[in-house]
Amino acid sequence: MKRTTLFFIAVAAVIALVAPQLFKNYGTYLLTYWLIFIIATMGLNLTVGYAGQKSLGHAAFFGIGAYTVAIMMKAGISFWLGLPVAAMICFVVGLILGFPALRVQAIYLAFATLGFNTAIWLVMRNEEWLTGGTFGINNIARPTVFGLSLETNNAYYYFTLAFTLVLAALMWGLLRSPWGKAFTALRDNPIRAESLGIDIRNYTLLSFAIGAVYAGVAGALFASLVQFIEPGPFTVQASIMMYLMVVVGGAGYFFGPVVGAAVGVLLPEWLRFAQAWYLFVFGAAVVLLMIWLPDGLLSIPDRIKARRQSKEASAARAAAATSAGGQS
Repeated sequence: MKRTTLFFIAVAAVIALVAPQLFKNYGTYLLTYWLIFIIATMGLNLTVGYAGQKSLGHAAFFGIGAYTVAIMMKAGISFWLGLPVAAMICFVVGLILGFPALRVQAIYLAFATLGFNTAIWLVMRNEEWLTGGTFGINNIARPTVFGLSLETNNAYYYFTLAFTLVLAALMWGLLRSPWGKAFTALRDNPIRAESLGIDIRNYTLLSFAIGAVYAGVAGALFASLVQFIEPGPFTVQASIMMYLMVVVGGAGYFFGPVVGAAVGVLLPEWLRFAQAWYLFVFGAAVVLLMIWLPDGLLSIPDRIKARRQSKEASAARAAAATSAGGQS
């Protein structure tokens, strides 16, 4: 890593540690909400940004994780047993959802995942015996860690922060392993990747499955944060918002989910000064951003570098032309 990158990571870590001391109760709750969506969009960034698949069904896995933990905890089962079960269910369902990607691509795959999200949401809304339907599940307890309660928002923030850092470290290692190189090869040119011996079938399925696990873990943390869940947060609109977070932050950039989740979660809160117009202001800002930076906010350094290199190349060609003219 470059020294500047390490410096910014260190500064961000210090800010993350002291942030709860700088905000009131709701501010800490909102920061925890942001961390949860960082985890969820890390998984989607793997599927979309690194593996090049189109998915509009990520909120379904988010909901599966939330409902699995909530149902198991209401049955008297520990959060620490519910969490791996939620992750496993999401992994298996993610593998199944990956099969359409073996047959269709681009917009057709997006519609297939959209249909999946709608089907899961209908189960959440209509199967009242299991999910509570529109009445939802309430009084979801927060877990304990070595006997320590996480009922306060500050404690739960640090708990979620620890999960975020561990999952980010795992994703970092994955992306720098041969698996990560296979995912990017799959995104850039599937035919060439297959000619190099990469099993594009398995890596396509894994990109959905691993992304689903991250969403499921985020959903489990979300359920204990809000302590009440109903089908509303897991609609197709939620999947589109997650996709937007990935694109705005920068698909295929490791820190894209951090920036994108901030835009999707924190920015609307900061724009509430506009009152009834805040959603319009938010939507207009995102549209303008996508026109100006179609590759996301984290593409700014690359754009500046490319522009500088272009100017240097132009100057070098002009100097070469001048030198050739002087010699003649």
